[in-house]
Amino acid sequence: MKWEEFLDRFAAMPFFHSSMLAIFNEDRRLIWVQLSRWVMAGKIARIRREWYMIEKPWRAKEVPVPYIATQIVQPSYLSLDWALQYHGLIPEGVPNPTCVTTDRPQRLQALDRLFLYHHIQPALLTGFMQVSIDGQNVPVALAEKALFDKIYIHIQRNKFSLEWLRELRLQNLELLELERFASFADKTVKWGLEAAIRVTTEYIRKERR
Repeated sequence: MKWEEFLDRFAAMPFFHSSMLAIFNEDRRLIWVQLSRWVMAGKIARIRREWYMIEKPWRAKEVPVPYIATQIVQPSYLSLDWALQYHGLIPEGVPNPTCVTTDRPQRLQALDRLFLYHHIQPALLTGFMQVSIDGQNVPVALAEKALFDKIYIHIQRNKFSLEWLRELRLQNLELLELERFASFADKTVKWGLEAAIRVTTEYIRKERR
């Protein structure tokens, strides 16, 4: 597998999994050796085990980071802070993708970003939609689920409080459907969650007035 031959096939889809290189009909061990050499030469970047990105200037197009985030760990979808800012519910921009997954929690450093993955129960792998980001379909939490996930992950190790909720600086609260928000709690049994959802719902109602 020569560099020119590889680019002819992959420059237009620069984000790839090593299994896709089976089209070259070469020994898998030799392919791994070649990939390692290209990483050392700065021609490709290793994002995660078996996931790679062709470096500039060799790639023919850019690949959106949110799409990459949901591909390298599956199943997953963007939620928490990233999705809250996507829906305009918090004022801050969030450059690092924050995802939830039924896989183990993990932190990955790649492409000058920190990819964050938080674990949720399989029953909670719901409440997201496919959105188009730079031409790629990306699973993103609904506004209500992003807030629910934020609370769910927070109370895993921290005490929920109204002060913590205010520190999120939630805005555009009229976008939230409170019945949908509260309904996600029916999918799991977790100590303190029901009370946290109730307090949050009451807070949103008051702030809307």
